[in-house]
Parts: sequence; structure tokens; C-alpha cells
Amino acid sequence: MSAAQRLLLLDTGQEWGGGTNSLLALLARLPRQRYAIDAVFYHDYPRGHGPCLSQTLAALDVPLTLHPPRRQPLWAKLGKEAARGLLTPCRQWRAAAVEQIELAWRIRPNARRLAAQLRAGGYRALYMNNQPLSNLEGYLAAAEAGVPVIQHCRSNPQLSPRAVAAANQAARIIAVSHGIADSLVAQGVARARIRVVPNGIDPLQPLPDPATCRARLGVSADTVVIGTVCSLLPRKGVADLIAALAQLLGQVSTPLCLLVIGDGPQRAALEHQAHTAGLEEYVRFVGFQAQVLDWTAALDICVLASASEGLPRVLLEAMLLGKPVLASRVSGSAELVVDGHTGLLFPYADRPALTAALATLIASPARRQAMGQAGRARVLANYSLDACVAGVQQVFDEVLA
Repeated sequence: MSAAQRLLLLDTGQEWGGGTNSLLALLARLPRQRYAIDAVFYHDYPRGHGPCLSQTLAALDVPLTLHPPRRQPLWAKLGKEAARGLLTPCRQWRAAAVEQIELAWRIRPNARRLAAQLRAGGYRALYMNNQPLSNLEGYLAAAEAGVPVIQHCRSNPQLSPRAVAAANQAARIIAVSHGIADSLVAQGVARARIRVVPNGIDPLQPLPDPATCRARLGVSADTVVIGTVCSLLPRKGVADLIAALAQLLGQVSTPLCLLVIGDGPQRAALEHQAHTAGLEEYVRFVGFQAQVLDWTAALDICVLASASEGLPRVLLEAMLLGKPVLASRVSGSAELVVDGHTGLLFPYADRPALTAALATLIASPARRQAMGQAGRARVLANYSLDACVAGVQQVFDEVLA
């Protein structure tokens, strides 16, 4: 039997999210006799109040090296502030100047450290889990060490000219949806380098009992529980969802509850919005939840109102649970949701449209059930974790052949 191929994984993320869960699910399934993967992260972040990344990777038998992030020098901070101030009228020049400063103090030193690890470890390829703009040090390191790059692009990228040039040096780019692939191509990345491998989910995992989950919330049987699962950032559109709830309370007699599952820098502002609108008794902020399925199972309608998505894991999970979904019509979400069949789509940031879509589903339990069943069938047929792992393995083998 031939020896396993050694790959070095680089993830520059700073917090646990859907991309982390998808990566870990992949690592748990990749056959160790074919691929020996070591990981490099900059942060050992926790899964809510649960285990840290290092503990989770150890349980998967994936060795981890932590490269602690460098402390930004004063000259870099001042230089970026000056660039942003002086070059305000010219967005492209401003971004290029900031990128040059980032290259000098952070990206190039990180690349040298990573290149040394690639050479010392005898790795066959560098596999990166974010997107080209946030992985520039990986491209520099791989070029210096003479190994190919496999980029897993899990979110809709916004690429600088330097990032486009870097991406065009990748051996392969794995896009999690056709929308992500189209976005890469539109920004100048060669389509021949891109392989679409949709995210997948384990259809055989134990699913929680919805009644038990709802009992924990203490809501009445006739309450329609609307929920969203996301990082609390402006681009996730949670403010639109709260505003829609405020409108609905004046229009429908059905008891409503909005469950906000997740945490982030916008949380205080969102809580203030709910308080100002008099919605404290209707909106519950439950923070980051390690076992998110236990909360999603309690929902009657799952909403994702984002400005952009890769192929959102939260919708895959909701659909597996048989929940109807409402999503903004953006790449990834629009690819996953069959409008009018497995859920409803609305234009991003269109609060009246979101409100109307919610009202439609609140009014019809039968339609919610039918959409939920159709969504579950769609996930089982098209988005299995086995298919995802097989697709990634095929890309690995193309590069390592």
C-alpha cells in the first residue's frame, strides 16, 4: 500500500462558524490511509462554551500547529489610517495601499513561517479553507516552497487584483456553489481551475425531537416560532428580520416568537432595536449554540436574510429537519432553495418582501409542512456529506496525481 499523501491545511479564521463545522465534518470523513493532514490555525477558538478547536482536532487525530497572530506595529496602524484618510475619494487606491501595508507587516512574515513548515514537513500540497483574499500568505508560501495550492472557497469572495492573480496560481479552487464559481470567474479567475463541490450534511445523524425542543422554550402549541442562525453582523440582515416581526405583530393574530441563535458584534444593537420596538417578549437572543440542531428543531420557519452566502449550512440543517426556509435571493441560498417549493426567496434588505413572505407561511401550516418535506427530500437527494467528501477527494487526487 502506498503511503498517505501529506497535506498541510491552513485556516486563517478567527471564530467558529458554519465553515468550521463543514471543514471538521470533511476532516472526520477523509480516509487517513490516503491523506495525512496537519493543520495550521492562527487562533484556538472555542465552540461556544464547548471544546476549543485544538481539542476537536485532536479528537479527529489531526495534528495542529498554532501560529499566533502578530501584533500590529504602530507604523502599520498609522499607515493604514493615513491611507484611508488621504485616499478616501479613490477606493481602489485606498484598498491597494492598505494591502501593501498588510503585506509588509503581516502577510509576508506569515508566508515565510508557513513556507518553512511546508518544506520541513515534506507536504505535497497546501489546502486552504477560506477564500483567496484572506489566504494570500498561503499563496506566497506555496510558491516559495514549490507546492501546489488547493483553495476551498466557502464564501462569496471580494477579490483584489493581487488576490485574483494569486487565485490564478492555484492548482484547483473548490467552490461550494455554482454562484461562488460564477463570482470567481466574474472577477477574473480562470474557470478551468474551479471545481464546484457543494457543501453536504450527514443525513444519518440523530435528529432532535421538535416537541422536546419547543418545550424548552416554553411556547404555546399554537405559537409560530421563527428563527435565524448566524453570526450577528450587519450583513446577515437580522435587523431586517426584527423589523419584519414588528410589522407582523400588527397584522396577524397568531402568537409569534423570534429566536435569534448566534452571537457577534451587532448583538447589543439588535437587542436595543428589539427593546426600542417593544419586542422584548417576542424576541429571544440565545447566543452561540454548539448543538444548533436542538434549537433549529424548535422552529416553524427558518430565515436567512444575508447579503451573501456560499452554500449556507444553516439552511441545509433546517431542510434536513423538515423546516420551510425563507432566504434572501443571493448566491448560495438561491441555489439551495427552490422558490415556492422548499421555501420562499425575497430580495436582500427588502423588508416589505420579507414581511410578506413570513405572513404567507405563518398563515398556512399546511404549506409550511409541504415545503419542509420537499426541502428534506431535496437535501437527502442532492447534498449528502458522502457526496461532498467524494468531490473533495476527487479534487485532491487531481492535484496529487
